[in-house]
Amino acid sequence: MSSAAPILLLGLAGLLAGGAWSLRQQGASTFAVGVTAGLATLALLGGAAWLLPEGFFG
Repeated sequence: MSSAAPILLLGLAGLLAGGAWSLRQQGASTFAVGVTAGLATLALLGGAAWLLPEGFFG
């Protein structure tokens, strides 16, 4: 599963980003949009960090 994890995280980031955009278009509260966008950002950063070579950060 370790090789599929970054792909799943990046896919989740895309779904959450689309969800945040949809919430914004529907007039949802700023808090709900912010939380969803924040989770999308975390998933994106996690997926990207997973793909970095080992020892990249020191």
